[in-house]
Amino acid sequence: MQDEPSINLTPLIDVVFLLLIFFMVTTTFTRETRLQVNLPEAEAETLSAQSERLEIMVSRDGSFALNGQALVDRRIETLLRSLELESEGNLDLSVMIVADSEATHQSVVTAMDAIGQAGFARLSIATQGLEQPEAQGSNN
Repeated sequence: MQDEPSINLTPLIDVVFLLLIFFMVTTTFTRETRLQVNLPEAEAETLSAQSERLEIMVSRDGSFALNGQALVDRRIETLLRSLELESEGNLDLSVMIVADSEATHQSVVTAMDAIGQAGFARLSIATQGLEQPEAQGSNN
């Protein structure tokens, strides 16, 4: 009688187990971290004696308003043309950007880029003061 041929799987299982251990030990696991940033809000008084200036408001949704007049779209070309018209060629005016605390950084950078392309040299960035909720239950 002949013995049936058999395959010994023990060395194969040992090699696979050692490879598994090797890959588990040499693999590095990275965890992506996110940083929550709260933008600052100022409580300082505004200066009443300001020279003539242009004021760009950046709203929460990224739309622009120049000196209180809302612009028709969010394109940089529109903002650039509005700056040229409003300044009447006077590049010595200071330009102030007032952005909503939840406006995207891209919107603020777009406004800054338009100011630079228009040729203005004086730029300031302002924050809006916190609105104080009225006291409830006061009997005045």
